[in-house]
Amino acid sequence: MVQKIQTLLRDSKSARWMVLLCLSIPMFASYFFDDIFSTISHIFQNPEILSLSWTSSDYGFYGGAYSLLCVWGGLVICGMLLDKWGVRFTGSLFVGLMVVGSLIVVYAISESFSQSGLSIAMGKVFPKPSLALAYTGCAIFGLGSEIAGVAVTRSIAKWFKGKEMALAMGLQLALARLGTATALILVPRIVNTSLSFIPYSETSKPAAIGMILMVVAILVWSAFLLTDRKYDRQAAEERLKDKTIESKEDKFKFSDIFRVLGNKHFILISLLCVFFYCCIISFRRFATSIIIPQFGIDGDIASLMVALIPFSTIIFTPLFGSLVDFKGKATRFMVLGSALVLFAHLIIAFAPGMAVFGYIGLSVLGIGYSLVPAAMWPSVPKVIPEKNLGTAYSLIYWIQNMGMLIVPIFVGLIIEGTVKRMADSKLAAVHAEYLFIFLAIVAVIVSLVLKRSSDMNPQLKLDVPNKQKTKN
Repeated sequence: MVQKIQTLLRDSKSARWMVLLCLSIPMFASYFFDDIFSTISHIFQNPEILSLSWTSSDYGFYGGAYSLLCVWGGLVICGMLLDKWGVRFTGSLFVGLMVVGSLIVVYAISESFSQSGLSIAMGKVFPKPSLALAYTGCAIFGLGSEIAGVAVTRSIAKWFKGKEMALAMGLQLALARLGTATALILVPRIVNTSLSFIPYSETSKPAAIGMILMVVAILVWSAFLLTDRKYDRQAAEERLKDKTIESKEDKFKFSDIFRVLGNKHFILISLLCVFFYCCIISFRRFATSIIIPQFGIDGDIASLMVALIPFSTIIFTPLFGSLVDFKGKATRFMVLGSALVLFAHLIIAFAPGMAVFGYIGLSVLGIGYSLVPAAMWPSVPKVIPEKNLGTAYSLIYWIQNMGMLIVPIFVGLIIEGTVKRMADSKLAAVHAEYLFIFLAIVAVIVSLVLKRSSDMNPQLKLDVPNKQKTKN
């Protein structure tokens, strides 16, 4: 038995953490690309000064495209394929789709497309060809990115089971959100939004940087594939030495999806996920449209303020993940994180219009954004068998993406409609915040139900530390 521990690659700390780095960089690239417009979203309130000519509702429509294919069955089917065909093949397929989708978006928002025959042809059907093509690209990118994310999460569960799983998932989230933070800070500094007319060459700059990151993502994903293949070969050899044969019951079956959906704790985690993430990710897409009028600040200050969300998670998510590993109490973390997100939106909506309250609100939002994922994602393997984790995580992402498809559209319509009717961007920001407050209240309620259910079912060990104590 000692020989087995020494020979398996997963038991090498350096190998585990190198795998984590290789899994995190593609997510860094994905998060960066997804937020290329987040801190300049206010420019869409004045479409007449843009070559791109998108409005706020157009931008909300584009943002919702990320979840289109995910919601219409893509995530569920692909998650089952992930369990059936494995992480390496399926994950590689969807990392590739992520890159292809981002290429389409880059082309759609470029001047080259606006002057192309394709644009003229699409213009006969769509009033805004660039929006239609970007919507298509974003939908492909979204499906690829989400399944790649499922593959990453499933791989971390595989490599860190019984070890530092919550810390590893927290670090992966932190590194991924560093991509968001980079986009939030970098984009308003490379796109000149002070111009009287903003050409394609300006609005396409961040997408071009995103494509460079995608190339790096493909390279490090390839390194992960080689390492993971080597580990699987080692594990197979050890099983043969121990004369253990995997039974048919351990193989994935498509009928397992019903067992996953019949698990009430899984459903509660999924509901928490959708309501919680909509309070943050959908808010972040329109953050500058909300906090600039709310706190009377300019675009540069607003981008720094919004960057507090991902930077807070970079600091706190690994810390909270480590606490879950060693101390447990995961459902308590989820309740506290949901409550902090609700408190943050109340501050943003109703605090006096001073910049200090904006900083406080978004810092609290970032801390809440650290607490829930650090506890939630490592809890899934406790309620779902390992053979079904790909399906389970994809189902959670599917439910989450239902919200991510709908909420940005509603927020865009609320902001644009209020500005048109009342010519009051501050009032539009408050109206948008009403929606986020409602979603946060539901998230708090769901987290409380999950905590109570955990207390009533101690055999699940949801609040037990993840780190297994080793015997000498």
